[in-house]
Amino acid sequence: MKASDYIAAFLAEQGVTHVFEVVGGMITHLVDSLHRQDRIRIVSVHHEQAAAFAADAHARVRGVPGVALATSGPGATNLLTGIGSCYFDSAPAVFITGQVNRHEQKGDRPVRQLGFQETDIVAMARPITKDAWMVRNVADLPAALARAFALACEGRPGPVLLDVPMDVQNESVPDDTPIPGTPDPNNSDRPNIAASALAPFLADLRQAQRPLLLVGGGLMSARAHDRFPQAVEKLGIPVVNSLMAVDALPWNHPLRVGFIGSYGNRWANCAIGESDFLLVLGSRLDVRQTGADTRAFKGDRTIYQVDIDPGETNNRVTGCHTIIAHLRDFLDAVAAEPLESPPGKHEAWEAHLRELRERWPDASEYRGDPAAINPHELFHDLSEIAADAAAYVSDVGQHQMWCAQSLRLHAGQRFFNTGGMGAMGFGLPAAIGTAFAYPGKPVVLVAGDGGFQLNLQELQTVARNRLSLKIILLNNQCHGMVRQFQQSYFEERYPSTAWGYSAPDFARVSEAYGIRAGTVKNPGDMTAAFAEAFAQPDAPYLLQVMIDPNANVYPKIAFGHPLTEMEPFAKPIQMEST
Repeated sequence: MKASDYIAAFLAEQGVTHVFEVVGGMITHLVDSLHRQDRIRIVSVHHEQAAAFAADAHARVRGVPGVALATSGPGATNLLTGIGSCYFDSAPAVFITGQVNRHEQKGDRPVRQLGFQETDIVAMARPITKDAWMVRNVADLPAALARAFALACEGRPGPVLLDVPMDVQNESVPDDTPIPGTPDPNNSDRPNIAASALAPFLADLRQAQRPLLLVGGGLMSARAHDRFPQAVEKLGIPVVNSLMAVDALPWNHPLRVGFIGSYGNRWANCAIGESDFLLVLGSRLDVRQTGADTRAFKGDRTIYQVDIDPGETNNRVTGCHTIIAHLRDFLDAVAAEPLESPPGKHEAWEAHLRELRERWPDASEYRGDPAAINPHELFHDLSEIAADAAAYVSDVGQHQMWCAQSLRLHAGQRFFNTGGMGAMGFGLPAAIGTAFAYPGKPVVLVAGDGGFQLNLQELQTVARNRLSLKIILLNNQCHGMVRQFQQSYFEERYPSTAWGYSAPDFARVSEAYGIRAGTVKNPGDMTAAFAEAFAQPDAPYLLQVMIDPNANVYPKIAFGHPLTEMEPFAKPIQMEST
């Protein structure tokens, strides 16, 4: 069979249901093979970055590596931001790029380029992939594909890139070449965690008076979220979450405390500050979780850090006890432990955490125009009207933090955003990938006017596929997060954020793409606006929500201070470095 036909058949055997791409000359063999095979849906988007973000989100939902294709040169390089997003947020993905014919490649010649659009994408991608290589011989193709899919999933998941020259795609693979299945990494022969490894952790937990569990994105990339509630309840530990684990527990779970970090809920950051024992699951404790003062974060508390990647433990925050393990295995070991009573349960501590939450309600943190829409209350209301949504996706900006602070997720709902790369423009393509993974179920995208304009063209993909996507677009007519940064550190000079920046009427833009839309400006009109947006659950809709341009996201860590000292009551003592 033709090599591109083999690739199409291989992808289908791995459980790939959708491939995201922008067509180009060097992948026409692949696109034609996928089309003729008709087992995988080709999703044609309008920018390769969007294809990468869509594959990222699709993989996070399904656990099967997301797949995106791109042609050589600019098509391949346009994937790089999305590849980096997969790498930093541990999403399994396989990116296949078409390369110019082997006889058109420069090799060792002292020239910049020989073939048209020839570009060494392998060298560019290698630092942000688990591996990247070119398939130079068709005989190597089956093993290369098998290795790519296995590598994307095993250990800490991430992206792999295969660069396949066009003439290799057009060569023949023997018809009897087997198509290997990819082993399920969740059923691999990993060693069980010995009870002796848990004994010191459980002994220290029993001694704690104010224990806390911090869960990060590693829970989701390990696909261990189904095991998490049972383990939490067995241990009896109150839970705070990082930005990448907003959906670890439903909002009304009795042990859920809230969102921590640079823009965390004030009460949740206070909980960290007052804790004497911290169990960290799948969080690398970067500056967005700990603040700049890592000594204050560590304090005198006992910290246990569980992670599959040894490099992420005792990195910024040192002096932690470490358990190097897959989170599924750790949670299974906890579930199997014969505990007579929850060792971390302390009723007085839990009551105190509830009191902190009542003392610092999120909606009271709003400092914008009191006559304008309060974003915290907006997300409370959205949570109710979107109770049947399968998932939320957020872009990057102020709206992302308001969403993480105040969204009230129901049991089973997922929340996806970009953490490590933090790429504006992630939201709309990622929501498309998520919507394809939840056919027939509503997906909610939360976006801001700045980030939305980076991949706005994908409204055409939404319209063409009539996705069940509800777009809640917070429009403050500026790049709000950087404007807030400029207000703090640049004497309220706002070039490129409020000055020299503009945004269109997104409702009119949406309607130009054939997607129904509306705009809401007043708090009293929110209920009716949401009702209209969700009136047809299966149809896309864009709701533009006008926000006070001067509204800042509070609370926010006063940079240089401990996690518990937050703006606007405390002021930063040094400029943020990240």
